[in-house]
Amino acid sequence: MTTPTTPSTDAIVLVGPMGAGKTSIGRRVAKRLAVGFYDSDVAVVRAHGPIEDIFATAGEERFRELEREAVRVGLETGGVVALGGGAVMDAATRADLAHHRVVLLTVTPEVVASRLADTTRPLLQTEDALARWSEIMEQRRPLYEAVADVVFDTSTGPLSDVVDAIVAWARKNESTGMSGATES
Repeated sequence: MTTPTTPSTDAIVLVGPMGAGKTSIGRRVAKRLAVGFYDSDVAVVRAHGPIEDIFATAGEERFRELEREAVRVGLETGGVVALGGGAVMDAATRADLAHHRVVLLTVTPEVVASRLADTTRPLLQTEDALARWSEIMEQRRPLYEAVADVVFDTSTGPLSDVVDAIVAWARKNESTGMSGATES
């Protein structure tokens, strides 16, 4: 059994569906805040190989175990942490997120369609990847919303606007706790 991460790391954690921009935005937010950046999917790939290979050889359950460990390490590390889209399905991860500032990044199906073109994401290897994405998003939406302190939509406008908004929110909430606000 793993213990919850300590609130003292006070990570800014980005959650949301595949294609919402967690990695791209997370890197930029970390740079602006002069803190480290950690991506749980990148950590899994570095330690265990491509995610699609893990799914193919060991299955989704094993991938989720590896993902949980990568998330735990990321939260302990602090800074800005981008989680894979399905990481919130783990109850221990959701419990750990209560000790951190959590940003939900959303995106509309119309916009994500171009972001997921030619994807190798294992859960989207179907004839209609966008329909599958929408189904997964609707299944996970309650979990994303339950852990999020703030929501930013990445569907419109320059990426830099979303980065600016997250940085402003993070600075405002450094010592005052969570806001629970929604932004778009």
